[in-house]
Amino acid sequence: MAEFIKIYPENPNPAAIAKVVKCLKEGGLVIYPTDTVYGLGCDITNSRALEKIAKIKGVKLEKANFSFVCCDLSNLSDYVRQIDTATFKILKRALPGPYTFILPGNNNLPKEFKKKNTVGIRVPDNAIALEIVRQLGNPIVSTSIHDDDEVIEYTTDPELIFEKWQNLVDMVIDGGYGDNHASTVIDLSGFEPVVVREGKGDPDIL
Repeated sequence: MAEFIKIYPENPNPAAIAKVVKCLKEGGLVIYPTDTVYGLGCDITNSRALEKIAKIKGVKLEKANFSFVCCDLSNLSDYVRQIDTATFKILKRALPGPYTFILPGNNNLPKEFKKKNTVGIRVPDNAIALEIVRQLGNPIVSTSIHDDDEVIEYTTDPELIFEKWQNLVDMVIDGGYGDNHASTVIDLSGFEPVVVREGKGDPDIL
């Protein structure tokens, strides 16, 4: 059964964050708050954890559209091909924020994602999520636990999330009520930006 851990977003407790990071490093799956809906994440370097998330979501890992959650834009060059100044300016303007940006992937992508030409990058405006990634030292692979067929409270109330997910994950963070709007997805991998999904983030940022 998962551990249920309370962390306050205004001032995340370092000991609690360290506990989450230890869980991730050991291959655990963690549900954590973002600036949109709650996310399900694992360490990007842990193959077994990645497989577990893909199985939960019912997708083949190599075909899964998971986001890479970074603490800032310094991780970009690890996984993303060189981008032009205009693209970088959009990212600087929008992040941290409720956006997922699809960018061209490079050759350093984890082996599970080698066949993918693009990668979704997230830098959520949430102190808990950012501090977890910062302490972990690399991005977490993440997917939204938002489910259109579910009662909406499942995406906002951490206690209900815990009730539903306690036997599927290793840790659920209570970071307060979540939002029930997913991130706005913008594809910056082509010649022109394309809004793939309109969510919480204002597409006028472009």
